[in-house]
Amino acid sequence: MFCANAGLYRMRLSREKIIRLSHQITDVLVSSDDVEFVEDRDTIRQQVVAILTATLREEEKADAEVRKKITSQKKEILEGSEEWDVLYRKYYVDELRRLGIATAPEERRPQH
Repeated sequence: MFCANAGLYRMRLSREKIIRLSHQITDVLVSSDDVEFVEDRDTIRQQVVAILTATLREEEKADAEVRKKITSQKKEILEGSEEWDVLYRKYYVDELRRLGIATAPEERRPQH
């Protein structure tokens, strides 16, 4: 299911999609000359599943927290309005940063 929030498009991934992604990620890692496995392939794949699942769970928590912040404003802000979209984007990025999922734009700039 796709849901659009403030220009952010998130996809809810089924367990099957997460498992498929874990196989694809593991395949890429196995084919890389820069990666050496110290565990068997399936253990690595299961860890990828765990990481993806935990990250998606954290993003869902961030979404719930952002919606709570917006609805707690003194003034009613209608979902889908430009003001709601701006607040959602700002609060969502702040929440992901707080959870350690995203970095601030200035943290991603290349060093010169």
